[in-house]
Amino acid sequence: MEDWARLWLEEQRKQGKKGLEIKKIGNHHYVYYSTTHWSKQLKKRIKSSDYIGKIDPIKGFTEGVKRSITSKNLRGIKEYGNAVLFDHLLPDLRACLQDAFPDEWKEIYAVAITRAMGYTPLKRIKSSWDKIYDIQEINPQLDAKNLSKILKLVGSDSRAQDSVFKALSMRDKELVYDLSTVLTRSSINFAEIGYNKGKVHVPQINIALFCSMTTGLPTMIRTLPGSVRDIKSLYNSILEARKEGGTVVLDRGFFSKGTIQFLLEKGMNFILPARRNSRLYNTGIDLSGHMFYQKRLIKCGKRKNENIFLYLFEDQQLKLEENTTLYRKLDEDKIDEIDLTNSQERAGKILIVSNLDSDPKEIFMQYKSRDRIEKLFDTYKNSLHSDILYLQDNESIFGHIFISFLSLYIYSKIEQTLKRADILDKHSPKDVLLELSKVYLVELDDCNLISEVPKKLEMLDKKMKLNLFPKARS
Repeated sequence: MEDWARLWLEEQRKQGKKGLEIKKIGNHHYVYYSTTHWSKQLKKRIKSSDYIGKIDPIKGFTEGVKRSITSKNLRGIKEYGNAVLFDHLLPDLRACLQDAFPDEWKEIYAVAITRAMGYTPLKRIKSSWDKIYDIQEINPQLDAKNLSKILKLVGSDSRAQDSVFKALSMRDKELVYDLSTVLTRSSINFAEIGYNKGKVHVPQINIALFCSMTTGLPTMIRTLPGSVRDIKSLYNSILEARKEGGTVVLDRGFFSKGTIQFLLEKGMNFILPARRNSRLYNTGIDLSGHMFYQKRLIKCGKRKNENIFLYLFEDQQLKLEENTTLYRKLDEDKIDEIDLTNSQERAGKILIVSNLDSDPKEIFMQYKSRDRIEKLFDTYKNSLHSDILYLQDNESIFGHIFISFLSLYIYSKIEQTLKRADILDKHSPKDVLLELSKVYLVELDDCNLISEVPKKLEMLDKKMKLNLFPKARS
């Protein structure tokens, strides 16, 4: 609510006028008279609002024409709730896209938003966007032919992409990194036969994703040939991220002497779990400390080993579960007594290598932040869906992956809002978007009307502290 509109309401109050309410829709301020009446069916008082006009900082109040909605004066009905949410959460994204892609940012932004709401193929992007109220009045050109050109342009401009990544991660030094695979049936030369968890020997592309440990938001993505090994991809991605001096949390699949040496040379703080067969597990570490993680008792200890620190954690519940499994294998003759003894020594244990001299509890919590990036990958692949299987050139693939990253960023912003409100366990971003889609904007010849906000959504908005539907009353 702008100051001049608030002052107008205060003046109406001084004149004894009550029940007035202002709703800001886009860049316009509309005035309603609101009251309540008793509903015999619902057996409670319900609110009703009548549009009476609009106000302008120059023209002042202009009385509206009271009339019913007909086919003659109705220009359109748009989803308003989602539009307000995106407008509220994404000023940073809009700004960096405008700087990086001054000619294409509108189309990039529109595609990213539509896909954050649910996977939409290029040929249906325009129809999906047209359902949403264009609150910023950007009017993107979203026909499929133009979007195909945009994908190529975006995919070929790595410098502009880097500008966006830099803007989104400017304040982040602590990063979580992981690598995943996307299969493709395209004949592009960037896709190569490589190893994947499903052991399917078809062309694939590796996706390297960085995530902020502080905010939980994705900050950068890299596309790598399908045959590139994890360690090599890590080297290149860290160099491209220009995050020397920061902290990176890795998966045990990256563990090797070469990785440790590289990170030390680059001045990169790291948290790296050792492989279960590493000889470092034989290092004597006193488990004199303890902590609780999700009600699980974790014993912990720390020891310096040359220029690195070894952190050992023993999950008591996991130890019991692994020992139970080992004895079952022994009874089934799948292992012998020697295997049993050797495996028991490491049951329930996690060894983490780091150059940070820190509290074991802090190191453990930073390591567990990896759970976040695994969930991000799941969401990201859902947004990629099937288009990437059939795109026929490298540039289109890169553009598609970049825009899908933006959709992931948008989805994650909603998720972080729910997390801050401590309601993520009860509401998902999809739940929020579904509720918001119930609020419509009706475009008439001489004014715009907003449908009533459901009580459930009003409560949700209050918990999230977003104030998406502000009301100023006299």
